[in-house]
Amino acid sequence: MTGPEVLDVARDSIWTMVLVSAPVLIVGLVVGVAVSLVQALTQIQEQTLIYVPKILAVFLTLLIALPFMADALHSHMMRISSRIIGG
Repeated sequence: MTGPEVLDVARDSIWTMVLVSAPVLIVGLVVGVAVSLVQALTQIQEQTLIYVPKILAVFLTLLIALPFMADALHSHMMRISSRIIGG
């Protein structure tokens, strides 16, 4: 592989990583902000309160988004395999 091909594979890998991790990160961010807002409005300053809703939301997001994630990783692997086979 030449230098530009390596950079192309690296760029494609980073983009695939962003696409695969985005749903979980966005849901974690939204749930964290929502729980923090509820804590600020009710003046409950319990630091461990944020973890249970965030864990549940991330788990549910993983269950829902897992087919999309698997498809994105599968297509990325097929692109890398075709580059390996093609030389």
